[in-house]
Amino acid sequence: MKAKLTLKLFIAIAALVILAFMTGLIFVVDETQQVVITQFGRPVGRPITAPGLHFKKPLIQQAHYFEKRLLKWDGDPNQIPTKDKKYIWVDTTARWRISDALKFLQSVSNEMGAHARLDDIINSATRDAITSHLLIETVRNSNRILETKQEGDDLIVTEEAVEHIETGREALEKLILRKARELAPQYGIELVDVRIKRINYVQDVRNKVYERMIAERKRAAEKYRSEGQGRRAEISGQKEKELKLITSEAYRKVQGLKGKADAEAISIYARAYSQDPDFYSFLKTLETYQKTIDENSTIILTTDSDYYKYLKGIGVGK
Repeated sequence: MKAKLTLKLFIAIAALVILAFMTGLIFVVDETQQVVITQFGRPVGRPITAPGLHFKKPLIQQAHYFEKRLLKWDGDPNQIPTKDKKYIWVDTTARWRISDALKFLQSVSNEMGAHARLDDIINSATRDAITSHLLIETVRNSNRILETKQEGDDLIVTEEAVEHIETGREALEKLILRKARELAPQYGIELVDVRIKRINYVQDVRNKVYERMIAERKRAAEKYRSEGQGRRAEISGQKEKELKLITSEAYRKVQGLKGKADAEAISIYARAYSQDPDFYSFLKTLETYQKTIDENSTIILTTDSDYYKYLKGIGVGK
């Protein structure tokens, strides 16, 4: 009997719960959602942000669900002139959230309406930022075009661009975000971030950009070439200096050795001459004959010539 009563009670409770859900008396709020209750189209109370089961008057009250998470906005590319009168296509994207669900419902109703408002807000802020800055400011973040780090050293070599910027693309994005944030709260929207997703150039601008890029790279290449030539000249100068130093040192040593050898030879000749002057004279004369007379030589000598005296005995004893 008790089991039947318990079963009937359980069925009755389940039926009441199902009836409450069907009539709209009970509704569920997820962790990622927030709800605004309206009665006959007019908001009732503050937005509900706490997750769980909640109650409302059935039939006459309605629950409007909104996201609490970050939402994505992607705008259409717009052709915008820069401060230097160069037209570019700018494509932006943003992340936003519903900060005030009640104000959001009253002003834009839903996410589609919010996207229409964001189109106006972000595109307007983007146009103002782009038109007040030069083209180079929208495509570059810094004046650096090349940065290298030497291996095993903390020295960083940075190449500077031909055209110098003062703001840069990141600063422009922050400027767009700051201007757009001033208008978004009136719609219950909080803009979290705005980025320039893509920039395309019209044909005339594209050609000028390519020319500028080529000029910058040529300037960097010319700098490297000049540095290389300077380094080569430095190495060549050092090589010539070392070569001259080695040559002069070798010449000094050679001259010293030759002087020493000549001194020894003179000493030997002197000793030989002092021991037998006639024999020494005979050897030196023979050496002279060898160096001055060959098979094609013709000489005319007098019989009393010192040069002839050793020729007088040639043939004697044959």
